[in-house]
Amino acid sequence: MNSKIIYLRNIVFGIEDGLVSTVGFIAGIASAGVSHQFVVISGVVLIAVEAFSMAVGSFLSEYSAEEYERHKEVPMHQSLVGAGIMFISYIVAGFVPLSPFIIGTSPRSLVYSVILSLIALGILGVISAQVSKVRVKRQVIRMVVVGGLAIAIGVVIGKFLKV
Repeated sequence: MNSKIIYLRNIVFGIEDGLVSTVGFIAGIASAGVSHQFVVISGVVLIAVEAFSMAVGSFLSEYSAEEYERHKEVPMHQSLVGAGIMFISYIVAGFVPLSPFIIGTSPRSLVYSVILSLIALGILGVISAQVSKVRVKRQVIRMVVVGGLAIAIGVVIGKFLKV
């Protein structure tokens, strides 16, 4: 499998999932009325655990796909690099929606989190469209809609389970 494709997939998937999972989770717990400190602590735990989980998943799936394609054992280097890219992409992206809660205790932290995440998804859509040479508008809309749905799901569940 082409290493550029593997690396691009891990960058886009890591950033997208880091943004969407984290903002959806934060929206859910913040909507449930928990403390600001709880949002930060649980957000950091989520980002660390999910980044590692995504990296391991990337490594195992890419390595298995390589072995399947070649019908033999293959070197782990490419899969390890892809996993590292996934880990870093998820960590960096995950802190985008959490940053308003880390920076301050504003009651509008959730609003800032959502706005930053949607902007970051839009930027990711532009960059991935340019790299893939596809229509930018369609890619941006797809990224923002997916993120918006995750936020909506988080808020609905958080409101339903409000403490």
